[in-house]
Amino acid sequence: MDLDVFVSAHRAEWDRLEALLRRQRRLNGAEADELVTLYQRTATHLSLIQSSAPDPQLTGRLSQLVARARGAVTGTRRASWRDVTRFLAHGFPAAVYKSRHWWVPTALLSTAVAALLGWWIGTHPEVQASIAAPGELRELTRPGGQYETYYSSHPAASFAAQVWTNNAWAAALCLILGVFLGLPVLWILFQNMLNLGVGVGLMSSAGRLDTFLGLVLPHGLLELTAVFVAAGTGLRLGWTLIDPGPRTRRTALAEEGRAAIGMAIGLALVLFVSGAIEGFVTPSGLPTWARITIGVAAEAAFLAYVYVLGGRAARAGETGDVEAAERSATVPTAA
Repeated sequence: MDLDVFVSAHRAEWDRLEALLRRQRRLNGAEADELVTLYQRTATHLSLIQSSAPDPQLTGRLSQLVARARGAVTGTRRASWRDVTRFLAHGFPAAVYKSRHWWVPTALLSTAVAALLGWWIGTHPEVQASIAAPGELRELTRPGGQYETYYSSHPAASFAAQVWTNNAWAAALCLILGVFLGLPVLWILFQNMLNLGVGVGLMSSAGRLDTFLGLVLPHGLLELTAVFVAAGTGLRLGWTLIDPGPRTRRTALAEEGRAAIGMAIGLALVLFVSGAIEGFVTPSGLPTWARITIGVAAEAAFLAYVYVLGGRAARAGETGDVEAAERSATVPTAA
């Protein structure tokens, strides 16, 4: 594309659009129709320039024009309960479902790493000695020790809120930092699996692995699933930077990034549930089988939500991105 020729051919349309946007009075019917037509043309021009001959100054001007014209054409849109319902019933579960090829392998490999670390720590006293002194290890693992009292050391409500905040922040970091080729996500994931492996190894070496699992499983199933979903989505976002497919890299990152932001909100709700279980169920006086049953039921409900509702929404074309009317105008790209 010869940029100078393109600008000369369309500058008059852009100037006219800017003039219409500056009108202080209400536009009449003909002017409103002209505004819509010029908005559509300018959006197409912007996409062509971005994909063929990007020029920062021109792109900035046209982006501003398109944004202003879009606001004038569509008006200010307010969020409604319909948006919340659509997000929870279609957008979020569909986004999780569509990213399953990333987070399911992430979950399986991470669990294997945690189990391997737990076995290594539990069967090697010298590794345990490098973690803490013998007296400290006994204090951690004994009946009524720190591993058991951790879940009841604070009032349930404040403990649940603290757990939820920490986990939601970790999930958000996985989603946000995925754009850095996924490397920070791998580190965050490893730290989580290392903490779990240390607990498994130390409690198994003390012959109390059943107690540890009885404390972790009620909330841990749902909590770890949410972390795995966030990590898998972050890795997918990083891979999009490497291989955007038939889309331009800018478009691919925009689409995947918007879906990831939505998933951060949805996963915060999931982690709120797991935090409530950790704060109120895990330290409760319920028998171990009852606490684990609650955790398994919460996990099963989430998986059914993703694979039934999310699968149905994904097959209907839902991607977890914002609605088409809310996206920037783009032109088709060849595969």
